Amino acid sequence: MFIPSLLCSLQIFLIITFISQTTAVVVYTNNYHYACDQSNNKANYTTNSTYHKNLNTLLTTLTSNTDINYGFYNFSFGENNDRVYSIGLCRGDLLPNDCRRCLSGSRTNLTSICPNQREAVFWSENERCMLRYSDRLILGVMEDAPYFSSNNLDDSVDVSLSDEVVTTLLNNLTSRAVKGDSRIKYAVGSLPGPQYEVIYGLVQCTPDLSENDCNSCLAENLQQIPSCCKGKIGGRVVRPSCNMRFETSSLFYEPRASPPLPPPSPLSPPPNTTGKSNNSNTIGIAVAVPVAIVALVFIFLCIYFRKRKSQKKFEEIQKEDEDDKIEISESLQFDFNTICNATNDFFVSNKLGEGGFGVVYKLSNGQEIAVKRLSRDSGQGDSEFKNEVLLVARLQHRNLVRLLGFCLEGRERLLIYEFVLNKSLDYFIFDQAKRGQLYWEMRYKIILGIARGILYLHEDSRLRIIHRDLKASNILLDEEMNPKIADFGMARLFGEDQTQENTNKIVGTYGYMAPEYVMHGQFSVKSDVFSFGILILEIVSGIKNSGVRDGENTEYLSSFAWRNWKEGMATNIIDPALNNDSRNEIMRCIHIGLLCVQENVASRPTMNSVVVMLNSHSITLPMPLEPAFHMDVRNLQDIKSRGHSSAQESINEISNTELYPR
Repeated sequence: MFIPSLLCSLQIFLIITFISQTTAVVVYTNNYHYACDQSNNKANYTTNSTYHKNLNTLLTTLTSNTDINYGFYNFSFGENNDRVYSIGLCRGDLLPNDCRRCLSGSRTNLTSICPNQREAVFWSENERCMLRYSDRLILGVMEDAPYFSSNNLDDSVDVSLSDEVVTTLLNNLTSRAVKGDSRIKYAVGSLPGPQYEVIYGLVQCTPDLSENDCNSCLAENLQQIPSCCKGKIGGRVVRPSCNMRFETSSLFYEPRASPPLPPPSPLSPPPNTTGKSNNSNTIGIAVAVPVAIVALVFIFLCIYFRKRKSQKKFEEIQKEDEDDKIEISESLQFDFNTICNATNDFFVSNKLGEGGFGVVYKLSNGQEIAVKRLSRDSGQGDSEFKNEVLLVARLQHRNLVRLLGFCLEGRERLLIYEFVLNKSLDYFIFDQAKRGQLYWEMRYKIILGIARGILYLHEDSRLRIIHRDLKASNILLDEEMNPKIADFGMARLFGEDQTQENTNKIVGTYGYMAPEYVMHGQFSVKSDVFSFGILILEIVSGIKNSGVRDGENTEYLSSFAWRNWKEGMATNIIDPALNNDSRNEIMRCIHIGLLCVQENVASRPTMNSVVVMLNSHSITLPMPLEPAFHMDVRNLQDIKSRGHSSAQESINEISNTELYPR
């Protein structure tokens, strides 16, 4: 059946750590951790008892309290043996509404997975929030058990240096966090690691602890780091009273070295003035011509065999792809009736959103999985649908949306995706109120995540993949506001040595399409680079690329950014909601965005270079050239007259997808 098979693929049950001094077992399941106290000397409460009612009242009060906006909740309710104490703590960067939503979900989970226990603790995914309750006083008491630790399985490029940087970083953050007040004890930061690694750290205590207790708790965590996470690129140690974590990028590339310039040619000898015979010139020509012919033949043979070898390899990969297609089709395909039952016959209460492709639903049992049902007049044909299924199913990257299944039956076409909580980037960045929630560090994380996702498509998957429809509405944001690239219906595969392809059907979204694609149907990895450059400028400015209005005049964002940059007024591009946050880093991102939208295809950087630029502020950026000024929609007739199909049809019917939430 559909639901069990999906649930089996998503649920993991794993005991992380057993704490010998208690009977609590920290359990990991569905991306969260919990521990229920099962001590023999502590009686459980009974259903509908006074303690049970007090617990429900207390947790309801805690998760619905809107007066607290700093992420720390502590309440108690009841009397004598039936008194319940609780603590709720959200990670320091969580907004109040997100914090309460996280605690509310934790409350629902904790009371169901720890039924009748008088003491329990719950950590949500990535420790976004922690919820505890007990029948004893827990406020102001340092609790170092139960705890759990975990690590990223990948090793650092330089183990000893990485460990040294991690220790230094976490020590520094601890010193900052313990100085916090009764509202928050939290610190984040980063240090350069080995080579191009950047190591990020986070430490936090419950703010009810004294400075000494907070320091002691974090010191215990730091002592645990070598045994759990030595030499790894990420790790964490989490206790009820404090948590500590470090992470680093796993997609780092050094800039490719440019080939050395050839040595200068020797100067030509002076003309012969000695009166010698011209026979030497004749002999020279007689020798040079055959040598040149042999050299040319050799070059042609090399090109031929290299092309033949590349073609053979490409055919082998294609054969493997055909085998993969069969396997993917068999493992991910579901019949329509099964999905229909799972969504309660696509009942309206299960509807999550609607866009150009169709309607998105969740499962009737509340499981957070998006079932995207394409409308019959969506314009996406079977070929585009199968293309998206086969491509996305084989892509595995944290910045790409994950496909769980599909259905192609009669006229019904459905895609089952992972549920992505925070809708899409355009929902935030172009909204006057919501974009204020995106402070610069979050926007920078989104920019870098998109870059890493595109880099994976261009260079790290078996075949080079060109997305062709990168835009703000196709960038989904998960619970942690990590970006995930979506909608691969327009994507195309490139061979290993292929750099460019032509098409007569222009598909995509105006403003994001590169000029060589709009005008001549030519697309390449640099087409995606252009779209990414537009995304950077939109994220920095909070302005749609469709137009910046100045009185009665409307100017495209790329030309607006270029003009202000050239006139030394680049601060005009920056979203006022960012205030003065990280001004140098913002200006660097504008610079990178302008490099990506240059009209000359060869001048645009590769995504490899872009990721390096974003991660290393020591690299000097080249000066950007004039960007491409986009086609106006009124010029569609010019495109048609060049022999291309109408791009507008593809835009309206295929690529404008806004599915909220997904």
